[in-house]
Formats: sequence, C-alpha cells, structure tokens
Amino acid sequence: MSLLSPAPGSEVIRGKVGLVRQLNTFDVTALVVGSIIGADIYVAAAIGARLVGPASLLVWMAAGAVAIVIALSFSHCATIMPKVGGPYAYVKEVSGMFSGFMVGWGLFLAEWLSLAVFPVAFATYTTALVPSLGWGSGVPLKALFIVIVFVTNALGIRAAGKFNDVLTVAKLGPLILVVIGGLVVIGLHSGTALSNFTPFSKGGLGDLGQSFVLIFWAYAGFELSTLPSDEIRNPQKTIPKAMVAGMLIVAVFYLATNFVVIGTVDQATLASSQSPLLDAGSSIFGSVSGLASSAFAIVGIGALVSILGADESGTIGTSRLAYAMSVDGLFPRSFSRLGKKSNAPLIGLAVICGTAFVASTLGGLTELIAASVFLLAFAYLSTSISAFILVRKFPERSVELAGKRVIPVAGMLFSLLLMALVAPNLILISSGLLLVGVPFYVLFSPKKEQRELREAFLSREAILRRTYEQGERFLAHPWRHLIWFVYRRRHVERPFIVSDVLGPSPKG
Repeated sequence: MSLLSPAPGSEVIRGKVGLVRQLNTFDVTALVVGSIIGADIYVAAAIGARLVGPASLLVWMAAGAVAIVIALSFSHCATIMPKVGGPYAYVKEVSGMFSGFMVGWGLFLAEWLSLAVFPVAFATYTTALVPSLGWGSGVPLKALFIVIVFVTNALGIRAAGKFNDVLTVAKLGPLILVVIGGLVVIGLHSGTALSNFTPFSKGGLGDLGQSFVLIFWAYAGFELSTLPSDEIRNPQKTIPKAMVAGMLIVAVFYLATNFVVIGTVDQATLASSQSPLLDAGSSIFGSVSGLASSAFAIVGIGALVSILGADESGTIGTSRLAYAMSVDGLFPRSFSRLGKKSNAPLIGLAVICGTAFVASTLGGLTELIAASVFLLAFAYLSTSISAFILVRKFPERSVELAGKRVIPVAGMLFSLLLMALVAPNLILISSGLLLVGVPFYVLFSPKKEQRELREAFLSREAILRRTYEQGERFLAHPWRHLIWFVYRRRHVERPFIVSDVLGPSPKG
C-alpha cells in the first residue's frame, strides 16, 4: 500500500529504470493487480463472514465496485496531470501547499496504521500455529516482528528486496494450496459446503457497514498504479480499461479465497476464528492421512512469511513518504537523512517502526484497519474533488475522458460513505491524528525548498522507479514473472529496462 520510491541515493545503487516502449492496457492491468494483491488477504479473509455470514461475499463484490470508481478518479488526475502522481501532488495543484500537506499527512497516518495491523496479525497467527506460546506472548511477538522489519529495511532497499524475493514461493504457495484444495473438497462434499452457507446472512445494518469498511481495506493500493499518462498509450482509454480489468482480477482472487474459507469451515468455528486460513487448511486436509499436520504448518508458516513481507514492503513505502515530505520541507530534515552505507532513512524508519509497535499494542485488528480506511477515504475524497476541479481547469486535457464529471462525483460520495461507516470513536481518534498535522505544518512549513532533492523525487525516472519496484513486492513478484513469461512467448519486449551505473544490465 505504499506510495513512494526509494530515496534518490538508493536509486544510484540499483541502477536506472526506463521504458523501452509505452505501456499498453495489458501492461497497466498488470501494474494494477501487482499494486493491490498482498498479505491483506491473510488478515481480511472471512473477516466479514464473522459479521454478516456468507453474505460477506456480496460485500467483497460491492467493495470492489466502489474501489473501481474511486480508482477511476485517480486515473482522471493522472491523465490530466501527466508529469506527477499521487494525491499529495493533485491536491497541491488544486488547493495549494497546506491542503496538499494535509492529504499527504493523512496518507502517512493511514500507511502507518496499516503497518500496525500486521504485528497484530503476526502474533495472532503465531499463537494459533504454536498454541503453547499463549496470548501472553503477544507483545514480545509484536516486538520481534517490528525488530525484524526495522533491521531488514535499515540494511537498505536492496537487502530488503532480496529478503522478500527469497521467500516468494513460501508466500504464494499456501494460498494456492488452500484455494485449489478447497475447491476440490467443496466439489466432493457439496452437501457439507452448502450447510456452511446456511444461513446466508446474519447481523444488522451496523455489522454490514463495519464489514464493508474492513473488507475495503484489502482493495487499497490501486492508487499506486496511476503512472503519468505520457508513459501510456492512448491514456484516456487505456487507464480506465486497465483499472477495471485489474480490479476485477483482484476481486476474483479475493472471492475465490473467501468462498473456499466459508465453504470449508462451519459458521460457528468461523465466527470465533482469528486465523481463518489456518482453520480452512485444517478442514481441507484434516481427513487426509499424513497431510493434516504438514498442511497446517505450511499454511501457518506461509501466513507468517506473507505478513512479514507485506509489512516490510509497507515500511519501505511509508518511510519514503516521510522522506518525500521532508524533502519538501514539511517534515523534520532528519527524516530525509540517509545512512552512509545503506542509503536508507534510518531516523524515519526508527520513528515509524517504534510508533507502529506502540499502536499495535494499544489497538485491535479491526480498530486499526477501520481508522486506516477513514484516513484513506479522506485522501480519496480530496483526490476525487481534485479530479472534478482539474476537469474544469484543463478542459482541453479531459475532452476524451469518459464520465469526466460523473466519476469524480461518485468518488466523492463513496469516499464520504466510507468515512461515515467508521465507528464514531474511531472517527474522533482519526480526526484528532489528522489535526496534529496542522501544528506540524506550521512548524515545518518550508521557508526555502530543497529544490534538487524535490526535482529528483518528481523526475520521470523516479516515478518509473516507484512503478517498477511495486512489482517486486510480495505477490506482485510472481505475478510480474508470469506476465514476462507471456511476453517471452509472444516475442514482445518487456516494457521496463534496468541499467546499472557501470554499464547496461540484462533487460527487465
């Protein structure tokens, strides 16, 4: 769910990124899928089923539709403003530096709260996998998790990326195992599966609203795929098509996973489960001699590795968001100070990891997710408003955009709905955290911009670097290799080319 790139200093180490051709619909669709799918599925799987029963499958579909509309508002902004991307830039163009800062601050808080979700999930899955640890070990487990994430990122982007790449199979394999095995079991025992879907719905309107907020969190990240439109062929048509296609692929993946979990685990067990994929794995392979304990361990370890990988990637992005705002003079300068050997913003990393640990000990899983969604919805609302204004401000750039007024308005309404569905106490807490940004801005508002660093961050190459590295994270990594396999079979050149400072390296 991160928005930003490695610091310019680390980009020198990893080489330059460029495009060998403009991106088509297939390319941008791949970027959308890679930006969204992550370890959220381990956290959010069946989270709605506990509230509204199997009817949560409909909520997954509705949340995906809402995400598509808001994502199209982002695509409108990217098309009209082809040189920069992200809510911070769009809002700043429309309303000035202070408004841009508040949106950037809201995104920073949303990312930070998401980071605090994963230590809680890590502790939950660990204690489910090893019950003898007991719930008393929750805080030490969260601390261990944060330490691993900090150390890996402190070693630098390259080390963090390699650590994530090595464990790719361990992340992806368990999900495939559960989905395929679950579909087979449901097909062979359709009567049992049908009973698990009965009754189809439960709970009231409040439960429905809460499940919608929590499920929507899994779709967040679509804003990462809004490349500058001058990198995309026929952007007015390509970006909307790719957004819709990519979101549909993600929705099918999410629906398949939740369908299997609901179809293989009875509702009573699911209602109290904190690790639904582990329960699904036990139910699917429990009757197969010699596989039950192995499958349980594989799914459990896969969940832990996936959650660790997702938080690691998220920490990279959140620290870079703090870096970018520091570069613009809106955060303390120490947040853009890089380590001599690692080229990582160590102070920013330490502050982010330390405070995320504190938040993970104070808040529960659902509370942290809901607060994050409220702040994300604030950024989405601001972006949708910006899209509406940009359409009127630059009519010559938006003449071919489909739904150029209807989509931003729908994006505003859906964003407001998301904010309204969050519990009142969490709205107050999130709003309070948002208002903390006001004195922050007053204290750190730029007297003199650090122009060179800012230009490096907003350059074409830096934006391409961010986009390229999105595909190197978590489930996006095998997805990228699948896409490149298709390119090889079609004898088509890959869109990205990476070259080292000392000379050209193999393409891709």
